[in-house]
Amino acid sequence: MEPTLMVVGVNHRTASLAVRERFWIGEPHRYAALRQLKSAEGIEEVIVLSTRCRTDFLVWAEEPTLAANSLVHYLSAQHGLKLSEWEHFYRRLDEDALDHIFRLASGVDCQLLCASEAPARVRAAWEQARMVGAAGPYLNAVMEKAFAVSDRVRRETASEKLGVSVPTAALELARQIFGSLDGRKILLLGAGEMSEASARKMAGSGAESLVVINQSSGRAEELAQQLGGEAATLADRWKWLLAADIVISASECPHLVLTRDEAEHIAAERNRVALLVIDLGMPRNVDPEVRRVDGVLLYDLEGLERSAQGHSEERAAEVAKATEIIAQEVPEFRAKLKAQSVTPIFVALRHRLDEICRTELDCFIQERGPFTREEDQSLHAITAQVTQKIANSLARELKELPEKEEQERMAAAVARLFHLNSAQATKSEKTRNEPNEKRSVAINY
Repeated sequence: MEPTLMVVGVNHRTASLAVRERFWIGEPHRYAALRQLKSAEGIEEVIVLSTRCRTDFLVWAEEPTLAANSLVHYLSAQHGLKLSEWEHFYRRLDEDALDHIFRLASGVDCQLLCASEAPARVRAAWEQARMVGAAGPYLNAVMEKAFAVSDRVRRETASEKLGVSVPTAALELARQIFGSLDGRKILLLGAGEMSEASARKMAGSGAESLVVINQSSGRAEELAQQLGGEAATLADRWKWLLAADIVISASECPHLVLTRDEAEHIAAERNRVALLVIDLGMPRNVDPEVRRVDGVLLYDLEGLERSAQGHSEERAAEVAKATEIIAQEVPEFRAKLKAQSVTPIFVALRHRLDEICRTELDCFIQERGPFTREEDQSLHAITAQVTQKIANSLARELKELPEKEEQERMAAAVARLFHLNSAQATKSEKTRNEPNEKRSVAINY
């Protein structure tokens, strides 16, 4: 079986938030996942993307069935996947996988609240994979094209209408419930990026006071100072919950920060005066049963998504335009990959030359520097031009070779000279040498 592009994942269309949060992979754990999966059976290259609305594994698969089986083994061991839950995961191959990745990079195949940040999240996932050597020439070629398509979507559509930011949705929700935010009191449980941005929006719309509680007291004090509020400790949590009008939770605590029993007591002490709780945590920080408490209005990510649906009509038109662009790009790029199997070598070579130049330039700057900002920029510009000329020259030579076999021999020589695929070769050899009894039983793909 020929190697192929594959995507395996779970998202907002195939699973509820309760299911998705079980398979969410936090940033530190994504590095561990990449290291484990890049040497798994059937997998040549892999990128792991995990956001509020999805977890996706982008794979260059030596054998798709074995690669899928390796992913099942990982999810079972690390996240307790049951075979009955496999139905929540989609599997895409070849052109369907390429279409899926292009849609991801363009923010099209996302929830309303994830679309605006999707390109940055996808790029960060790619950078993580490259950092640990899990993404190689094939996925790098695919991702470079994906972001070229994303740029085209941004140029040819009103891409800002593809999504609504979480902070904007949180502000609009608060206004729907309270009307004016003048004099309202905000409590932040956790000092993450989204909770901070949401608090800033609300403070800018008239909220009177803001209190920050975080596991790191130093971070709480820093953020409180930036927002013109005050920091508090976990021991004071009850006091501030009683005083707040709006609670924004995005804590990294391993346990719930608000249970139903606690919410019942708080609501009773507040005489059922409305308390808006916005849970931005992934996994969730607030017990979902809290929404049953009279006087407490709990919105998690799915509830916030529903509250923002007023923007969906204008988004639909732009999604349709973006989908047309992607539909044009997918078959063309797929055909190019099949016709020019050396294309990934160009990408890998450029990255390798950039890496060599960066290393040498850093050493030069340490030995001969410091330089002014203008001198530093000039040095980086010169090295970038050199790598571009070398890579473009070799690319032209390869493309101009009349015979495909000769192209492949030259590409193999370039890969060997610059060590572009030694990691993949080593892993393939290791897989071939494994005893048959160690191979997993393939799932029905």
